[in-house]
Amino acid sequence: MKLVVSLVAALAATSAFANEPAAAPASKGDPKAAESIVNQVCAGCHAADGNSTVATNPKLAGLNAEYINKQLNDFKSGNRKNAVMSGMVASLSPQDMLNLAAYFSAQQPKPGTSKDKDLALVGEKIFRGGVQGAGVPACASCHGPQGKGIPVQFPRLAGQHADYVYAQLNNFRLGTRANDGAKMMRTIAAKLTDADMKAVAAYIQGLR
Repeated sequence: MKLVVSLVAALAATSAFANEPAAAPASKGDPKAAESIVNQVCAGCHAADGNSTVATNPKLAGLNAEYINKQLNDFKSGNRKNAVMSGMVASLSPQDMLNLAAYFSAQQPKPGTSKDKDLALVGEKIFRGGVQGAGVPACASCHGPQGKGIPVQFPRLAGQHADYVYAQLNNFRLGTRANDGAKMMRTIAAKLTDADMKAVAAYIQGLR
């Protein structure tokens, strides 16, 4: 997302304007306030409704707001490395990021379809039962049996592009993505084979 537009947080209503709605508190996001950023810079990569059609760009629709906000903050701080996103978030305020998180979390995610059914069947076994003997837990234990995520820590996975899921698993395995709490995903990905990652990614794309 080329997030280069900063929003100015609305001022809370004073007693002189008691009948006007107050602005959203600083600790919460305002989806309406995010629309200008979304339309101008996010939609090109992620679509206005957060359902990206480009396999390398993640779908944002329906991701928990806390997760989205954390990723944006991590891109800005450098805790999550990405040459494109680090520049895109540079001018965002904390409230901008909360607003974007609220906006995309409220969008309706569109389901995906697994392109390789046989590979997805292998991935389903990993997602639901882990990899026995390798110390890999079931993905469902943190992300839920339907891949809907468990706020605050664990994001929605259902319907996410397989290419993006695979890329992130591989980044965790290589250590090029390192913003996971307690090194949880890095530890898990290090125990996955390339075939394991492609299989579970294929399954996740069709999960609904």
